[in-house]
Amino acid sequence: MQSNFDVAIIGGGPAGSTVATLLKKYNPRLSVVVLERERFPRDHVGESQLPSISHILAEMGVWDKVEAAGFPIKIGATYRWGRTEELWDFEFIADGAFRPVDRPSKFVGQRTQTAFQVDRAIYDKILLDHARSMGCEVREETAVRTVERDDDRVTRLVLENGDAIIAKHYVDATGHAGLLRRAMGVGVTAPTSLQNVAIWDYWRNADWAVSIGVGGTRVQVLSLKHGWIWFIPLGPDRTSIGLIVPAAYLKEQGRRPADLYAEAVQSDPLVRELIRNATRESEAGAVHTTKDWSFLADRLAGENWFLAGESAGFADPILAAGMALTHAGARMVAYSILELERNAMEAEWLREYYSTNHRSQIRQHVRFADFWYTANGVFSDLQAHASVIAADAGFDLTAEEAWRWLGQGGFIEHTSGTNLGGCGLLIAKEIVGAFTGEAAPYVIVGKTHFRTNLEGAEKKWMAEMGGGRITRMRMYEREGKVLPMVGLTAYLTQLLKTEKSFAELARMPVPSLALNDGVVDPAKAQIEVLKTLDALVADGWVVARTDPNAAAFPLVNLDFSAVVHANRDVRETVAEG
Repeated sequence: MQSNFDVAIIGGGPAGSTVATLLKKYNPRLSVVVLERERFPRDHVGESQLPSISHILAEMGVWDKVEAAGFPIKIGATYRWGRTEELWDFEFIADGAFRPVDRPSKFVGQRTQTAFQVDRAIYDKILLDHARSMGCEVREETAVRTVERDDDRVTRLVLENGDAIIAKHYVDATGHAGLLRRAMGVGVTAPTSLQNVAIWDYWRNADWAVSIGVGGTRVQVLSLKHGWIWFIPLGPDRTSIGLIVPAAYLKEQGRRPADLYAEAVQSDPLVRELIRNATRESEAGAVHTTKDWSFLADRLAGENWFLAGESAGFADPILAAGMALTHAGARMVAYSILELERNAMEAEWLREYYSTNHRSQIRQHVRFADFWYTANGVFSDLQAHASVIAADAGFDLTAEEAWRWLGQGGFIEHTSGTNLGGCGLLIAKEIVGAFTGEAAPYVIVGKTHFRTNLEGAEKKWMAEMGGGRITRMRMYEREGKVLPMVGLTAYLTQLLKTEKSFAELARMPVPSLALNDGVVDPAKAQIEVLKTLDALVADGWVVARTDPNAAAFPLVNLDFSAVVHANRDVRETVAEG
């Protein structure tokens, strides 16, 4: 039997559900089928989220359903990482203070700055059922046996039962398996020498390291001499605890993964205390394992197909970026197909834009993850491995060199953001300083005059997405770095076409329209201008000079102690135990 659809999506996880839901939300007339080989619910690793996901869930119309499931509210993370064995926190909320709320709550105020820690069996089913409620045809326990092609065009999918699916557009959301990616002959590269293995299990009745209000908590990321442990509460009585070690280390040890795991969780005083009354779900000697190293597909789109989620690429889980990249990439795929259906933009430009932009996002997360590993002074067994990463990147661990390396991919992204690895640019500077023991440099400090520099830049188009539409905006590109002409980047680029002094800039109010997130508070606006100007100078889009007779940009002394700070809660928990 043969069935015809506008869009066929292989895989019903978060990537497939996100694509399907957004397609039906913005174009209900589209016929969309989701082909999932398993029956949901089913367990899956990758439970820790970033706040950007919440905004996509809200757009999908599913945030309230996820909130109603009662997942812990992730307000940040606690780390034992870097050159000190002290615990320190990273908070998502700008002022560092999460105010307890009743559950379920609405996606407003501080909840727009938080994330979830999800039990993937429950979470993925919520998303897939939501896609079904939107009018998508969802076929569970339906495996694709063959992807048939004609050059770079998919012609049909043949299912295990012999039925065929023919569609105008195909989406590979099959995760690492990359079913369609492999069938289309798309290669993958590893943009890092870091190759890890994840070993994990689920525990019942483990204590939470931190409890704030109703369900507010932080994940724990704790370095060991041979790797690191994650500790992620998924609900009142279920916790995911995992161990990440280099594949080479596992091979050298010649021991069972289960033995390494058991030893690791008992060797860490904090984890040992939190699980003293807990029991494991798996039978004795059993654990879950997977290869967990970063990779990137060579291209993400073809004549009538797209790669979404982890079929497109994967970044090391140290930054919890996996699901954020999955949802963001899937959103871009949905928007691209919506525009292809409107036939108002060049198809090749849409495919190339998605492929180039999302590959850049994945690569940037990989770069930042590499820095986290390289900058960790706690690992003793991994020093040689870390030096290989550093050698590949061509930098030593001074703060200035580390920061320059982090900027090699461009501080400013296609989407006009100045985020890096899920962290705001200024917060990332604080983290670099915490790792290296040195203050990360602000390139605008001491400069007196600023002028736009577009010499040698190529003018191109970029995409702004919202309301189911892609709007093309101008951008400049030079040596792999981009300058989006939207928001503050556009405002400062235009303003500094004529050189301005620091004194002149300090007197100028910032138009609210230039602030992409609608920030109007003067103090917040000043920070936004600061980080954008610093990024523009770091990327070479603005030339800064110093006139000894003029007022210079002062030494930046922003207080981020509420956002990145020494942890007290967890230490007190251990002491009380």
